[in-house]
Amino acid sequence: VPIIQQGLRERFILDESRTIPIATNIPEEHALMAQPLGTALFALKKLPNLLDKTVAVVGQGPMGQLMNAALSNMGAREVIGIDLLESRLQVSPSMGATATICNQHTDPLEAVREILKGELPDIVIEAVGHADQQLNLCIELCRPTGSILVFGVPPETIDGVRLRDLVFKNITIHSSINPDFNRDFPLAMQWLSEGRIDVTPIITHRFPLADIQQAFELFRDRRDGVIKVIVEFPALKHSQLKTGL
Repeated sequence: VPIIQQGLRERFILDESRTIPIATNIPEEHALMAQPLGTALFALKKLPNLLDKTVAVVGQGPMGQLMNAALSNMGAREVIGIDLLESRLQVSPSMGATATICNQHTDPLEAVREILKGELPDIVIEAVGHADQQLNLCIELCRPTGSILVFGVPPETIDGVRLRDLVFKNITIHSSINPDFNRDFPLAMQWLSEGRIDVTPIITHRFPLADIQQAFELFRDRRDGVIKVIVEFPALKHSQLKTGL
């Protein structure tokens, strides 16, 4: 696994301390998902006990979907997936979501209250990040004294955050970046090997290395129901190398 953001370099050198054993009882492309799943597990370990908690996951891209699956495994009572794209929400139940909301067509606050019989979630996870971050929606959805996990990587600054609402609701904010390499990635590989999470539903597209630009553009534009893209490298010493977008 590369250090920080070296993954797209043509070449880089790493020693064995940056490697983890690949489970041999699952497909290679499933084993690749140990990296993103490891980041999700690292983040979720920062939250209070998830057993019997109600959780809303804002953003149902690949990371939001892995959050669904991990939350389900960790005992959450309700996992509500929220996204603007219906195509992503169609996958969410197979990844552990107990309910879904398309906030392009539905008021998410009203929909969440209906699902939870008038209540708001104990925990809200922001899994969108970047320019489309949804922190204000998370503040709106979170119950008083609840928790928000800011998992999506935000822009450097965010204007218009409803900080007063966050303070007056006594919400606790958790952030997460850079998992513990020696603990979180092996744990994710173990979960995949044990069959605790089936990542098949989120691997939606495959491209050869020669078409990697097409793969990036598909993922960027969120076309054709894309969630997770696998790029296959030419065979090297009888081994097919792959990476995930």
